[in-house]
Amino acid sequence: MALIAITREVNTAIRNCELSFLPRVSIDIALALQQHQHYQSALSSLGCEIIVVPTEPGLADSVFVEDTAIVLDEVAVLLRPGAATRLPEVAGVESVLQQYRMLTSIQPPGTLDGGDLLRIDNIIFAGLSKRSNQSGIEQFRDIVMDYGFSVKTVKTTKCLHLKSAVSAVAPGTLLINPDWISSSTFGDYELIDIDKEEAHAANALLVGQSVIYPSSFPRTTDRLVTRGINVIPIDLSELQKAEGAATCCSLILTTL
Repeated sequence: MALIAITREVNTAIRNCELSFLPRVSIDIALALQQHQHYQSALSSLGCEIIVVPTEPGLADSVFVEDTAIVLDEVAVLLRPGAATRLPEVAGVESVLQQYRMLTSIQPPGTLDGGDLLRIDNIIFAGLSKRSNQSGIEQFRDIVMDYGFSVKTVKTTKCLHLKSAVSAVAPGTLLINPDWISSSTFGDYELIDIDKEEAHAANALLVGQSVIYPSSFPRTTDRLVTRGINVIPIDLSELQKAEGAATCCSLILTTL
C-alpha cells in the first residue's frame, strides 16, 4: 500500500475566497504559493505521493481540497460544499478519485464540507455548521453505515468547520478548543486543550505518527511536543487569511 496526498494548487482568485468568521485582508499570492509548496514538501517527507488536481480559473477556494470529498477504505464520498461558489470544485477531484475508489455522492438539498467530518476509527463526527446541513449529514450517515461506520452529529456555531475546533493529533488523542466546542462531546478520548491565546490552533493534520501544524501557534505547539507528539511546523499565514488550516489542503488516502 502507498500513501497518497491529493492537493490542488493555490488559485490566484483566492483573494475572492468565501469568508464567514474572518475579515477580508490582502493575501500575498506569491507567498501563498510558496507556503503551499512547503506544505506539499512536508507531506512528501512523511511518505506521501503527491497527486495534484489541476486548478481552474475562478475557483477561489479550490486549494482547500478537503471540503470536496472524504476517502474511506471502502468508498469515497463526493461531498457538496455549502458555499454555492465551491460546487464546481468537486468535478476535478472526482476525476482523480475515481482512479482509486468506488464513488458515491451527497445530493441536493444536502450540503456537507469535508472540514466538518472528523473520523476517529469507525466513528465519524459530523459538524452541523454554516456549511453542512442536516440533509447532508443524514445522507452521509446512510452511505457509510453500510461500511460499519457510525456518524455522530455535533452542532458548531462559533467557527467555520468542526475541525476548526477539534482534530486528531495521535491515536485516541484530540486537540480541542473548548471555547468553541464542548469537550464532553469527546469524553471517550484524551484531550489536549489549545492555549487560550491561540483561538484558531485546534486544527492539525495527522499523517502517520507526525502532525503537520501551523507555525503561528507556538504555545500550543509546545503543549503538543510536551505530550510526545512529533510536530512539523509549517507557515500557513496566507492560507489562514482565507480561513484555511492544516487539514484543509489535502485528501490523504492509501492505495488498496
